[in-house]
This record gives sequence, C-alpha cells and structure tokens, in this order.
Amino acid sequence: MKTVLLVEDSATDRTVLSSYLQQCGCMVISASSVEEANTQLLQKSPDLIILDVILPGQSGFELCREIKTNPTLKKIPVVICSTKGTDVDKMWGNMLGADAYLTKPVNGDDLKGVLNQLISI
Repeated sequence: MKTVLLVEDSATDRTVLSSYLQQCGCMVISASSVEEANTQLLQKSPDLIILDVILPGQSGFELCREIKTNPTLKKIPVVICSTKGTDVDKMWGNMLGADAYLTKPVNGDDLKGVLNQLISI
C-alpha cells in the first residue's frame, strides 16, 4: 500500500481528497500546515506528497522547493493541488520541482491518473 502525505488546511478538501486517495488504495497521512507536514516527514517517508499552495504560515510552493532541494526527500513526487490554476501558477510549481499540478475542485479520475503516473498505484 502506497502512503500519501496530504498537506491541506481546508477540512472539506482534506476529507474529499483523502476519500479519493483511499479509494485508490492509498494510506493517507494528513497535515493542515507546513509545520505539521515537516513533523510527518521526520517520522515517515511517504511515497507521494500532495500540497495545497495557500497554507497558514508558509506556502505550499515554499515547501515544495524545500522538499526538492533536500537530498533525503527530493525523490518523493510532489503534486501541487490548488485553486490557483493559472498558467503562471502551474509554471511556478514546475520551476520549484512539482511533479504534477491539479486544480481544485479535483476530479477523482484526474487524481487517479496522476497517482498511476507517479507511483503506479
């Protein structure tokens, strides 16, 4: 079973995304802030990380950059999942190392396709 770290501050979005991930056979670890995500990353090494962009304190873009420049974490695929869906946002996510970018509201089939592509669920 693949493990996904879901970093999302909205309880509603966290519930919906967790449900999609569980339907795909993934175990979900949740965090509602970058601080919680960093704690989770110290304790476990997930197979994939899903990041919201707008988070309390620090943005998902910043966390993505930190993950992708960390020698221990950089091989973990990162998916940005945000309401910020302009071409500039997607380009910025790509420049920071995101492996995929999904725009909210997320379609379950689109999420499943990204999971298949990145971690072969």
